[in-house]
Amino acid sequence: MSRSKQIIGVAAFLFGVFVLVPLMIKLTGRWDFYYTLTSVALLSIASAGVWLTFYIGRINIGQGAYALVGGYVSAILVVKYGVSFWLTIPLAGLICGCLSILIGLPILRLKGVYFAMVTLVLTEVAKLTALALPITNGAKGISSIPLPGAISIFGLTIIPDFSQLASTKLAFYYLAVTLMVLSYAGLYRLVHSRIGHLCRSLQQNEELASSIGVNISYLRVIAYSVSSFLGGIAGAVFAAISQSIYPSSFQVADSINFMLNCFLGGLGYVFGPMLGTLVLYFGWDLLFTTGKFQLLIYSSLLIALMLALPNGILSLRLFNRKKAEP
Repeated sequence: MSRSKQIIGVAAFLFGVFVLVPLMIKLTGRWDFYYTLTSVALLSIASAGVWLTFYIGRINIGQGAYALVGGYVSAILVVKYGVSFWLTIPLAGLICGCLSILIGLPILRLKGVYFAMVTLVLTEVAKLTALALPITNGAKGISSIPLPGAISIFGLTIIPDFSQLASTKLAFYYLAVTLMVLSYAGLYRLVHSRIGHLCRSLQQNEELASSIGVNISYLRVIAYSVSSFLGGIAGAVFAAISQSIYPSSFQVADSINFMLNCFLGGLGYVFGPMLGTLVLYFGWDLLFTTGKFQLLIYSSLLIALMLALPNGILSLRLFNRKKAEP
């Protein structure tokens, strides 16, 4: 795809999410869609982190743990220490990134299947830790989290106080979408950088990459820490939206869904997790009318899609103008 077409595509996407979607919601009066799309945006951010670990040839089934940690970090800093919510977003990501380095240094040396098995228990470990620690308030969790305050520069209000708004749905929607755009822009840049190309070599043959001087452990740790950073910021914003965080806010099922979003959208495409999250989220809701058969139909359709499109929805000829790297 030519550079000009890429720019047009990005401009169209930005116009759609920032202008067209709010306009359509206003015309239809379906204000509940703001919460739905905000959730999709945040889930896609966490899924983007999982995609990055797939990019280095590892299966990550523990992203829910970092989303939970990020939510608690933000809630504790805001409620107990009076830190501005806006500062807690990067802090939650950084703490999750540092935590992932401590966890990743030993387990990233394991073979792929063993790494996946270890990450599978991380979400449950984070949940049990939240239940046990006094600072997290145990099973009661942390509630009554204040809404984000205003940000002013030289007396000019850049971001209004959310508590003063008639409705926070639009404000949180713009916040989530902005973070999603920034996250995917950063991910795209990383993947197409020198480090990204080196990371891709790990998918193909780690032994060969190591033999030509690629520092495999270093690249794995970088990718895993960035992945966890994205999970942390998504969890922090989720806590602010719900104004509460509990040990059960993110569970193993959420970690599995983050992984499925990547499979469905396409592991070979940077924006695969975004599309996969959208399809899975709305697909589950659309099947709600089927009642007790919802899970059966949902699972069957998901398996059928993966069999028919092993490289994800973005591998369809409609999208596959040029395969991303990813």
